Amino acid sequence: MSQTGYLYDPLYLQHETGQHPENPSRLTSITRRLEGSELYAELVKIKPRPARREDLARVHDPDYVEQVARACAGGTTHLDMDTVISPRSFDAALLSAGAGLTAVDQVMAGECENAFGAVRPPGHHAEQDRAMGFCLFNNVAVAARYAQAVHGLEKIFIFDWDVHHGNGTQHTFYTDPTVFYSSTHQYPFYPGTGAADETGSGEGLGTTLNFPLRAFSSDEDYLNILDNRLLPHIHRFKPDLIIISAGFDAHRQDPLGQMDLSTECFGEMTGRLREAARELCGGRLISLLEGGYDLEALADSVHTHLARLAA
Repeated sequence: MSQTGYLYDPLYLQHETGQHPENPSRLTSITRRLEGSELYAELVKIKPRPARREDLARVHDPDYVEQVARACAGGTTHLDMDTVISPRSFDAALLSAGAGLTAVDQVMAGECENAFGAVRPPGHHAEQDRAMGFCLFNNVAVAARYAQAVHGLEKIFIFDWDVHHGNGTQHTFYTDPTVFYSSTHQYPFYPGTGAADETGSGEGLGTTLNFPLRAFSSDEDYLNILDNRLLPHIHRFKPDLIIISAGFDAHRQDPLGQMDLSTECFGEMTGRLREAARELCGGRLISLLEGGYDLEALADSVHTHLARLAA
């Protein structure tokens, strides 16, 4: 049995966005790269199921969910200036959020040790009642709440290495001590959140940890943060599950970011987090695709990420 699950569905391609950085070719490039590799045969292929309204309601206002459904069905083309939708976008978004739920189920059942979802639309900018930054529903947040509500997990650690700060994920858990959110991101940059002094509030004080980084930060900068700052926090928190918001737009080839990460750096970060998961929570780790807009760099980085998860 392979230890790494791979979640994908062709329905994701029907989230049509036209001439937009977040478009179906992102996933077709990943699929082409994986299916042409020896790694692909080793992965456990998992068909995601759609999230239900009650799954989304743990994170999003029900009225907002219905607003998105109506907008897609009614032919609306934008939910905001950045977030394009089409008639099948709501269905794709349900399946994107559902991939996280399916991955949690599979990992908790021991069908695989870890899992990656090649999903779209992405999720980490989506707020409780607002689409934002290409995102409709917050996939990782929905997965974390599901793991707690359905599987009884107490503590979840979310690490977001997308080049953009995951404002929606941070805001979802800002006062909650049971979900630790940490992010490395270019700063100042879209969406404007993620300063170092944003550390949570109330009972959640100290369970938000931001690493705002200057443009052109390198592999060395990121790995130094993981080794000396992030991993010690993960070990102190002792999570029952680790979730990665796996955006690959900090890659040096990406047109939307200004970072200097190599493909190999994503593999190194993956390896460190996989080892932490093995030490702390029986290897339980899921990752869901966020950004990444250079097709070659994205496909290569996802392959490298999966190779390290499956090693």
